[in-house]
Amino acid sequence: MRAYAAEIINDHLLDGMKTVGELFGSGQMQLPFVLQSAEVMKMAVARLEPLMEKAEGQTRGSIVLATVKGDVHDIGKNLVDIILSNNGYTVHNIGIKQPLSAILEKWKDTKADAIGMSGLLVKSVNVMEENLRELNKHELRVPILLGGAALTRHYAEGHLRSTYRGSLYYGKDAFDGLRIMDALMQGRGAEISSEIEQRLAKRTQAEATIAESRARRARRADALDSGESVAVADGDGSSLEPAPDIPTPPFLGSRVVESLDLDEIFPFINTVALFRGQWQFRKGARTDEQYARFVEEEVEPIFERLKARCREDRILRPAVVYGYFACNSDGDDLIIYDPGTTPDAEALPGLTPDVLPEIARFSFPRQQGKRRLCLSDFFLPRSAGRPDVIGFHCVTMGSRVSDVARDLFERNEYTEYLYMHGLGVEAAEGLAELWHKRMRQELGIAADDSPKIRDLFAQRYRGSRYSFGYPACPALSDQEALFRLLDPRRIGCTLTENWQIDPEQSTSALIAHHPQARYFAV
Repeated sequence: MRAYAAEIINDHLLDGMKTVGELFGSGQMQLPFVLQSAEVMKMAVARLEPLMEKAEGQTRGSIVLATVKGDVHDIGKNLVDIILSNNGYTVHNIGIKQPLSAILEKWKDTKADAIGMSGLLVKSVNVMEENLRELNKHELRVPILLGGAALTRHYAEGHLRSTYRGSLYYGKDAFDGLRIMDALMQGRGAEISSEIEQRLAKRTQAEATIAESRARRARRADALDSGESVAVADGDGSSLEPAPDIPTPPFLGSRVVESLDLDEIFPFINTVALFRGQWQFRKGARTDEQYARFVEEEVEPIFERLKARCREDRILRPAVVYGYFACNSDGDDLIIYDPGTTPDAEALPGLTPDVLPEIARFSFPRQQGKRRLCLSDFFLPRSAGRPDVIGFHCVTMGSRVSDVARDLFERNEYTEYLYMHGLGVEAAEGLAELWHKRMRQELGIAADDSPKIRDLFAQRYRGSRYSFGYPACPALSDQEALFRLLDPRRIGCTLTENWQIDPEQSTSALIAHHPQARYFAV
């Protein structure tokens, strides 16, 4: 029986997971069904293990996994954990916000074969690089696997790989991580390195071709240049006209709102982002009609079930802190004035900027081409002699949803973990969308809103909502100023060392009322 148990695991279950990986890689299997397969694998192994002889080293290899310091996101790392552990590897998953010292301590304790580091945003990539340089100082050569939404293959295999003196690999997803670990443990690390070198060589050649093409276009443009120039306001700025009217806010300063009905928020969840992005139910080879029927019959019932559970068990606990402030632009800067010195919002139109003390200042980047836009352009300049108005908000679904998702992961309920995590993230975005609409209503500019909620996801309303870390305002460190203005600690939100909001299911934004305010990249 013991021999049969080992045979079932090694020759059948692991072979089955290999097939699952191949189907996922070819687009024939959706992620939720991959996780269901992993759940079955985990249950089968749990039943078979008592029938097997206990022996040291019964593992294909081991790895320490961690989300780097200051980063609260763990869905990608946990998916790697699920796939590796269900393919015979020992995974030491030490969680989120882990400094290098904790990662190294676990690695030394476990003598793991590799270290995997993950992170969501650009700042986390910087932390990874700092960690690699520190590993060099310690003269450590442990194989490193890197992954995360902000990390590109080229940056990892080019810059970061040249930074680290040991071997370094990029995993675009959990099955890529499995492929790399298989190669390392089978002594085929050189094959992966050869693949990387070939990719880099092709990219270098492609970049040279692109650079020459750009140079030819530039030479042609010089030859055809008629001498005309494009006029821009103030020499360096855009030619954007001021807003035709400045709304009067209902109050100045900030307020907290906690008694929110989930049934008001749920309609504002972008189900396309939830079903396709978070839950990864992709269209694949289905026709539009087949996919619509699949969503209606299979996916929407999951959504309805989870919404009911979140209501009954109070898993989602929405809260908002928001406010309005007098402001003016100053070139690429945006000046925020102290609301404590202003009698009331109604008095704003009669005040001049010189009587309003500055309480915060944001500096935004400007486009080098296109319309030469800068986020500050959407607000009246200080030279206009009167203040403009800006809104800020921070919303959260609370920490309980993270706790519930973590518990599902630890109980090996992987599919439900994916569903709950994704719902929490998109519910926070839905609350942000709802509250932006409320703020437009309070400012008296909601007449331009589309009556269809789905249209709101495409910015069919007046103004725009910008979150720090995105192209128009990429500096995540600006979260510190927003937190000073609103004090989101009152709704349970704090900032990590990398300026990410904890709990993860939270988001913040600044609100511009200008009719031409739209998303743009710098």
